[in-house]
Amino acid sequence: MKNLESQISSSVGKLLRSYFGKGPRTIYVSVSNKFITIYLQHFLAPMEQVLLKQNSLVKVQETRDIMMEELVPELKVLLSTQIQMPVQQLYYDWDLEKESGIIFAELTEKQNEEKLQVSLDYDAKEKVHEEIARFTKKAQKTPRNIVSYRLNERTIISKREDILVLIEKELIRTGFREQLRLTKRRLEKNLLNREFIESVLQQKIQDVFVDWDFEKNIGYIVFILEKEEIGGNV
Repeated sequence: MKNLESQISSSVGKLLRSYFGKGPRTIYVSVSNKFITIYLQHFLAPMEQVLLKQNSLVKVQETRDIMMEELVPELKVLLSTQIQMPVQQLYYDWDLEKESGIIFAELTEKQNEEKLQVSLDYDAKEKVHEEIARFTKKAQKTPRNIVSYRLNERTIISKREDILVLIEKELIRTGFREQLRLTKRRLEKNLLNREFIESVLQQKIQDVFVDWDFEKNIGYIVFILEKEEIGGNV
């Protein structure tokens, strides 16, 4: 598995460099029986740095999304070939101020549910779901269903179903998908109570990322956690 993750890290780094002119300094890949996540650090192109200095955050976000639309088809083929499993949809998000980002996919191959619970379950799941339901209700409405998985010691991913309200559906239908995505990214991250999540997980949050499948009415949250446990030895 480690060899596969290293191969993916190398291939993704080369692909990102070919599109952006500069690749991430570090890439952390996690492949589980349910998701693949690619966590990027120190990823900001020179032109993006200039735009951020000019307080043009939205322009950088919009440009990144345009680049990803071009890159995603090639990236899906690359990942599908390497993990020998179909990757039908890729999701992504950025924290440009931290120069970090996430690319992830939900894998489609059917898995043994008993094995899934053993490998990806985690303590404090109910409390985490309570906070996810709380801030999602405040931003939109209470999700019909919430599931989450701990992919490794530093990565938790959550999937929320049936979260869009009528005004959001209408914005999507009338062509304001990108504006809605940018607005929701900022809103959801601001509403999340990070301190509560950290307290129940006993681990500091390093990054939070969000993305959506608007057609399926699904939202995802990815928590990247720091290595040190709260109150533990450093």
